Amino acid sequence: MKRVGIKDVAAAAGVSATTVSHILNAVEGKRINPETRRSVLQAAEQLGYQPNKLARGLRLSRSSTVGFLSDEIATTPHAGQIIRGAQEAAAERGLLLLMLNTGGDRDLEHKEIALLLQHRVDGILYASMYHRVVEVPEPLHSVPTVLLDARSHDPAFSSVVPDEEQGGHTATRELLAHGHRRIGFVTNSDDIPASRGRLAGYRAALSEAGIDFDAGLVVADRSDAPGGYRAARTLLAAPNRPTALFCFTDRMAMGAYRAAAELGLVVPRDLSVIGFDNQELISENLFPALTTVALPHYEMGARAIAQLQAVIEAPEPAAGPRSQEMLHCPLVTRDSVAPPPRL
Repeated sequence: MKRVGIKDVAAAAGVSATTVSHILNAVEGKRINPETRRSVLQAAEQLGYQPNKLARGLRLSRSSTVGFLSDEIATTPHAGQIIRGAQEAAAERGLLLLMLNTGGDRDLEHKEIALLLQHRVDGILYASMYHRVVEVPEPLHSVPTVLLDARSHDPAFSSVVPDEEQGGHTATRELLAHGHRRIGFVTNSDDIPASRGRLAGYRAALSEAGIDFDAGLVVADRSDAPGGYRAARTLLAAPNRPTALFCFTDRMAMGAYRAAAELGLVVPRDLSVIGFDNQELISENLFPALTTVALPHYEMGARAIAQLQAVIEAPEPAAGPRSQEMLHCPLVTRDSVAPPPRL
């Protein structure tokens, strides 16, 4: 079948090809009669006109492709929503997403960046498996780049990250709303933005409730089930134990469940537990199901694409700091939180 072109649309609408081009390409500053515009758009629809993206890309020096370069996101099931959010947002904008996973190998990362640049991608999402401060590879300074679930000390790079402090505040406030006053925080021993932010949110919520911060109620360990078990055992074995635990991750909460069970405590009758991440394989399959704070993975992927498009389409590199966007972490209510027991 013959491809329908601008000249075919022009003939059907009874106008010049130049007029059709101005209308279909939404050229600004052209005064076109509304009736002519409607006639051209109707003719294009009836003829099944499809724009030639290759030709348009050559005119704009764009490829309509963007890279998604991650460390380990592609291999982590709970973060797959980041990829889906980015893919769907890219598709809505007519962009093709090229995904590459480095596995944390710096040599491989440099090779994959070179590959993306060889394919003349319009921009790159530089994504991290968890919220951290990254050193952006030098080659990414030459192409529009947005950091996803990561930040840089270099203000030239836009970023999209979860609002860790708000998430910690939300979790602690949920426990306070159920009447808990002695709340333990089972946290991560790594000094990363998530650890600092969630602790800040925990402290802020306690302060708002008129409760003094007690450093003895905060125990740090590895951010996994064994680490959560050890930290929870320390807190729950104390003479004046907490009646609720806010856990840094759902995996740490899983360890806290085990610690509680070994001490004869029933969740949530004797101990309320709230997690963070909303890893559904864990949170929905613990018994009772775990109340948790969700990381907005899908929204982060989608917003990062929106930010990247804005950087790509900017008429010239922006002066000063770029956008540093923090996304809300919503509470997911299940069955692990109840009023405190009478001790």
